[in-house]
Amino acid sequence: MQRPLLIKINPLDNVAIVVNDGGLPAGTYVEDQNIHLIEYVPQGHKVVLFDLKENDPIYRYGEIIGYANKALAAGSWVNEAVTQMPDAPELDSLEMATRPAPTLEPLTGYTFKGYKNKDGTVGTKNVLAISTSVNCVEGIVDFVVKIIERDLLPKYPNVDGVVGLNHLYGCGVAIDAPAAIVPIRTIHNLALNPNFGGEIMVVSLGCEKMQPERLLNIPVENKRIPLEDDDIIQLQDEKHNGFQSMVDHILAVAEIHLERLNQRQREVVSAEHLVVGMQCGGSDAFSGVTANPAVGFASDLIIRCGGTVMFSEVTEVRDGIHLLTPRAENEKVAQDLIREMKWYDNYLASGHVDRSANTTPGNKKGGLNNIVEKAMGSIAKSGSSAIVEVLSPGQKPTKKGLIFAATPSSDFICGTQQMASGITLQVFTTGRGTPYGLAAVPVIKMASRNNIANRWYDLIDISAGDIAIGKKTIEQVGWELFELILAVASGEKNTWSDHWGLRNSLAVFNPAPVT
Repeated sequence: MQRPLLIKINPLDNVAIVVNDGGLPAGTYVEDQNIHLIEYVPQGHKVVLFDLKENDPIYRYGEIIGYANKALAAGSWVNEAVTQMPDAPELDSLEMATRPAPTLEPLTGYTFKGYKNKDGTVGTKNVLAISTSVNCVEGIVDFVVKIIERDLLPKYPNVDGVVGLNHLYGCGVAIDAPAAIVPIRTIHNLALNPNFGGEIMVVSLGCEKMQPERLLNIPVENKRIPLEDDDIIQLQDEKHNGFQSMVDHILAVAEIHLERLNQRQREVVSAEHLVVGMQCGGSDAFSGVTANPAVGFASDLIIRCGGTVMFSEVTEVRDGIHLLTPRAENEKVAQDLIREMKWYDNYLASGHVDRSANTTPGNKKGGLNNIVEKAMGSIAKSGSSAIVEVLSPGQKPTKKGLIFAATPSSDFICGTQQMASGITLQVFTTGRGTPYGLAAVPVIKMASRNNIANRWYDLIDISAGDIAIGKKTIEQVGWELFELILAVASGEKNTWSDHWGLRNSLAVFNPAPVT
């Protein structure tokens, strides 16, 4: 039987979380902390280690995650009901670029087998993407995708799949609103994801506000998407007589692109070509103890190879922003971080909510009392490297290294926005479990606890749970994850979401008005 075990993160902490499956009953003596539990405490939930008076601060990760709203005796369960959330860090008095960049020894010799693109990027998949200029064409695109999968892909064995880049944008929207640049830029850059090999085709209705020419002609690094006239299929074109005519037209254009994609072969390339997105969903109190720190260690390994890592989810870093701006490579990067925090504060305020709306019932059941505690665990995904660039939603990076790509915290929107920013693989940590997946980008799912990994054995790719029980270190699991990333990027190992064909719909972020 497992002995009673609590995890305390930082010497300053006055709470620790319960490790034991099923929690610990009242009266349990925890020898390591020399306390008796006053009441039952569920797994992942916090126990106060010292008597607290009303309004005393509660420390986890060495940071204040709340204040006691009543006196709490040592051994008490610290949950949402007894906690008052602190204010968010002020944005106008933060340290900027004050922490010297850590000395991380370069890693050489690590490679993966990827698909080289003419623009210098490297894909981890070889996928035909069909872009759409408006949601009205989603039905016919989905119809055609099934035909391509059934009838055409067997003829092109080097092509991994086909995906329709469907979305809920394009018409009935304030297309000229300043914030409309976010969805337009996102849809534009989705088409340029390295996993699509530079093969771009667009299905349009014809009467939509977001005409294909407007979608495709956004300058990106002073370049525009080069398209042949035949690569835009407009369903309202007078040459189409009936539904089958439209289907045949899309299939004919698709086959031209499939023939080119089929000529591509995987080649051995340096790990410096990795572009990996880090995300968490269904987080619990172990996420910031096991999975996210292991991801952070793997992030540093990728960056030491010369690669690129993106972390995101503005609301889930907002309460840790005072820990991030000192890590900025320079003052401009720090100011860019602050800019994105302010923008999102204003965005939430316009909807009459604040960051506290982020924390879900599942987060709380898993031991996370509030967004402050959640954020402290979330930022662990970023490792220790200097932050070299900040992207607004849907932007593409201009640098390699650790990048903050500003996105909402929604799993589906974050994944879509990271794809637009150019990730070719995603690592997704979870403490509660999720079947989340992306069609165009392989998603490695890492569990924070062994019990969720064991129950979801055919959905979770790797577990960090051994860290919690002392069987493995953060560094050991970080290396395991790094090696799995290389294997998945090489096509040598399938993720469970790809094995089952699990794919969430794209969810383009649209902060602009809908008319």
